[in-house]
Amino acid sequence: MGMTGFERGLLTLISLACIVGLICWIGRDTARYRKLVFATAAAVFVLVVLGAYVRLSDAGLGCPDWPGCYGNFMPTQSLKDIRAAEAVQPDGPVTLAKAWKEMAHRYLAMVVGAMIAALAFAAWWNRRALKQSPGLATGLAVLVIFQAALGAWTVTMLLKPAIVTAHLMGGMAILALLIWLGLRQGLSLAASRPVQISAPLRIFASVGLLVLIGQIILGGWVSTNYAALACVDFPKCAGAWMPPMEFEHAFHVIRPLGVGPDGQFLSMDALRAIHWMHRIGAIITSAVLLALAWQLRGRGLTALAHGLVGLLALQVLIGIGNVIWSLPLPLAVAHNGGAALLLGWLVLVNFRINVPAATH
Repeated sequence: MGMTGFERGLLTLISLACIVGLICWIGRDTARYRKLVFATAAAVFVLVVLGAYVRLSDAGLGCPDWPGCYGNFMPTQSLKDIRAAEAVQPDGPVTLAKAWKEMAHRYLAMVVGAMIAALAFAAWWNRRALKQSPGLATGLAVLVIFQAALGAWTVTMLLKPAIVTAHLMGGMAILALLIWLGLRQGLSLAASRPVQISAPLRIFASVGLLVLIGQIILGGWVSTNYAALACVDFPKCAGAWMPPMEFEHAFHVIRPLGVGPDGQFLSMDALRAIHWMHRIGAIITSAVLLALAWQLRGRGLTALAHGLVGLLALQVLIGIGNVIWSLPLPLAVAHNGGAALLLGWLVLVNFRINVPAATH
């Protein structure tokens, strides 16, 4: 059973009211537009962390339909269905607490969607005052629509790893683009102390960003396949530097959760291969980002270099802690948040070293 027409209409009305209210608040004020961009980026960061919490606390199917919870807007309206599911499977994915976690994530996603829609409309309305194309803001609105579809498929396709990982990366992409949009709006970096930026450094920074994105995808694949505890020791795995691993099914994309393309359950060797590749990715990513930090420091961009090293060190320590302490929920969620912060910092680095070339 889906939501009633009244409930759908009420949700639509609330969303439109938020969009119109935000557009009216912005008016022709470019400073307010910039504030809304960064407020939306902050909300997306919270949404990414909350999504990780929902997934890691096994609440992704707390409401097994979409967009409502057993056809209702509030989990309390579906208490009878939730209790019935609990009776059949007491330790299953459906409980009242898990339903609230899942719906809280959806409520915040609805708010973020309204904020980005307001940004897109305001970008067109104020395109002369903003002195830039509204294309990025419009692209963000389109990406949010696709992200909403991924959210629905995550539930209706029963947490297929490819869909869940794509949903995670969609959230990261929205966050990165919002940060870029906000930086483009407000920071007059051309007025900063002149810095000699070479073309190789710009290329190196772009490569660093791409390597980090690849590592986040690997991390998402670990999380969505529940392979974080496939290696419970560090720095070795299963007591060996090269443990038994099976790659044939580990990285097969189109398949259900926990099952290979042959219909059999994924073996521990396959899960170990997923986990091990994330560790190898961490070594490569660390090497690339440390080299980038060294180059930034050599060009006088010490704040960017130190911030990059600090965030990278924190993320590595959190990752090691997750293995040593068997994936405590707060630390596992923090690892997702750390990845988002590191991504945002790499966006800042790339913006900082590319803006001078664009402004001369």
